[in-house]
Amino acid sequence: MPTVYPFRALQYSRGKGDVSAFIAPPYDVLDSAGKARLLARSDANIVAIDLPHTPAKELGPPAAYDGAAALYRRWAAEGVLSRSQPAMFAYRQTTSAASGVSRRCGMAACVDVVPFGPRAGGGILPHEETFSGPKEDRMALMKATRAQLSPIFGLHADESRAATNLLHGIMAARPAGMTARSDDGVLHEVWTVSDEATINAYREALRTEDIFIADGHHRYTTQINYLKGLEQAGSLPADHPARRSMMVLVGMSDPGLLIWPTHRVVGGMKDYTLDAFITAAGTRLRLEPLAGSLADLDRALERATGMGEMRFGIHDFATGRQFLAMPAAEDPLAARFPDKPPAWRKLVVAFLQYTVVEEVCQGALNAGAPVRWAFPHTIAETEAIGSGAETGAGGGRGFAQLALIVRPTPLTAVKDVSRANQLMPQKSTFFYPKLATGLFINPLEP
Repeated sequence: MPTVYPFRALQYSRGKGDVSAFIAPPYDVLDSAGKARLLARSDANIVAIDLPHTPAKELGPPAAYDGAAALYRRWAAEGVLSRSQPAMFAYRQTTSAASGVSRRCGMAACVDVVPFGPRAGGGILPHEETFSGPKEDRMALMKATRAQLSPIFGLHADESRAATNLLHGIMAARPAGMTARSDDGVLHEVWTVSDEATINAYREALRTEDIFIADGHHRYTTQINYLKGLEQAGSLPADHPARRSMMVLVGMSDPGLLIWPTHRVVGGMKDYTLDAFITAAGTRLRLEPLAGSLADLDRALERATGMGEMRFGIHDFATGRQFLAMPAAEDPLAARFPDKPPAWRKLVVAFLQYTVVEEVCQGALNAGAPVRWAFPHTIAETEAIGSGAETGAGGGRGFAQLALIVRPTPLTAVKDVSRANQLMPQKSTFFYPKLATGLFINPLEP
């Protein structure tokens, strides 16, 4: 792993007490209504800076970024945000899960900004493809503010549990110094860690570990490009803050590490009907009709173990007809992608993207033109999109024709695909809960 460092974070309330009014979820899950709700709680909520315009994930007007930067500097000057002493920050998120209360523990620290890929001693490995729009937006905001406003979510193998055990020890020894409760009910707790012995022990626990980017591919890519731009502009000191990226690092052995599914809703196909889809799919799919609702389909999908790991659900919004589905071939992407490892070819999200969407939906039902996508994580959100709503998951309002329901991508697949130096299709994973924005900010200037 690249070296991890303490850093002088900018924080609300000097890093103490309840900061619920000031935190926000990641910018890319918010729409204008969500932003307004957060600002109604406090006009100093971090969303005013982190989401300077809507819709998210698209490049906005220059004035939006200039305004965000001016607000950021005013808050720093007035003490709304203040600098900590050099520290790492143990961070626990507590939420309710189907199996009961879940607690995920990580450490916020800075990490050397290095290019993606394997490296001696541990590298930083991506697992998903990225889009150009979010990178342009985040670059404009980073250039304007000269700050990293939200942490990257990184995973490491932690097979010995040394890092996880150290974190649990910190959290058991004393109460959290800073807390917050987000709108989704998640409790966020932060412990400031400044003593050299604990920091060195944490560094040692992570030595030689790879970092797998769980969430923040666009933002980490932006930091690589931001640093490259500074280096090209002139001499940059070895200790310049832009050489380090703020991450929350979580061990894969942590029992609170949860992955949610990311379903696909597809629309905008000019020649689509369910019967046309079934005809176009031909011998690529095996289908089993299933009566009931989308929730019934989701439950049946979990139980249908005899259909294999690549099974998924299909729901037609116009008729309500739905199916359990699986690829007809055992290794359906082998002919098209013979150089990809089996771990990649056996991803259901890869099969959906390259066979179901590209070949059937785009190729056969939309004259080769791109379809419109949305990526909901829950059945309730999928139903809302199907009813014509805009939920922030993408696609727009009233576009939905077909839902593809999936199970969560296994954590082992993330590790195997990343270590094979391959990228999953976009929106393959959704780690829950999301990290909060506003607990710590990483200034990228001296």
